[in-house]
Amino acid sequence: MSNETEQVQEVLAATADIAVDASLEASSESNTLDAQLATATADIEKARQDVLYAKAEAENNRRRALEEIDKARKFAVEKFAMELLAVKDSLEMALSDQTGDVDALKNGVELTLKQLTAAFEKSQLIEINPMGDKLDPHKHQAIAMVPSESEANTVVQVMQKGYELAGRVIRPAMVMVSAAK
Repeated sequence: MSNETEQVQEVLAATADIAVDASLEASSESNTLDAQLATATADIEKARQDVLYAKAEAENNRRRALEEIDKARKFAVEKFAMELLAVKDSLEMALSDQTGDVDALKNGVELTLKQLTAAFEKSQLIEINPMGDKLDPHKHQAIAMVPSESEANTVVQVMQKGYELAGRVIRPAMVMVSAAK
């Protein structure tokens, strides 16, 4: 019996050694898995922070762009307004003139008109004066047809000049055109 006991004890010792080895391996694997989990969690948190930062940055850029558009809309005519201030000053000076000299007043008004025309040109506001041209319905508005020696649909009289702003008609010229013979 003692031999059998010894054999049982040896088997138990070997089994214990295997269990200890397995326990150590499991513990080692557990530590590795815990470390991997911690690393993955940290990576996910960093990615979440990056996404939040990117969203905030995009929102800030959108808000800044809207503010710039609003400012551009508000102050788009600032340059033109500055040019018109000189014209207004000239007109006020003409009205305050007490000399009664009609020629001087006429010269002042002509100079003021030149200032206004220069302001229009700087702002790409171009006059449409189609006298003698063919009727262009995109730039002219015919209000009457009159008998004339000119070719049909030719502008024979300009009732009101038209204007284009940067190539876009903002007011068509009101014209009278020649009638067909």
